[in-house]
Amino acid sequence: MKKLDFNEAVERSLKIRERYHELEVQHHGTEWTVEEDALAFLTDAGLVGRLTMSQQGRWPAGKDSNKELEHKLGESIWWLIVLAKRMDIDIQDALDRFLTKTEKLVGK
Repeated sequence: MKKLDFNEAVERSLKIRERYHELEVQHHGTEWTVEEDALAFLTDAGLVGRLTMSQQGRWPAGKDSNKELEHKLGESIWWLIVLAKRMDIDIQDALDRFLTKTEKLVGK
């Protein structure tokens, strides 16, 4: 499988979110708010924690936690891209600034 370019990931993520907004309007009359998106992200992040515990043998899952964990990790990254866009934050710049700052703190 080819490695995904971050620019492509951002573009594809935002197109998917646009489609979900259309479905939200169709089913509920309005798009989700930024706060609702953030809550959805936090829900998925919590599931990452629980599935990690399952994968590490610390929580009984009873099913293939690796497959679900992979999905939720990807979905969490997707949510972060979406949230950044909705709050007018360039996710690539934010990540670069974080990495640069943290590299200085810990030493490259």
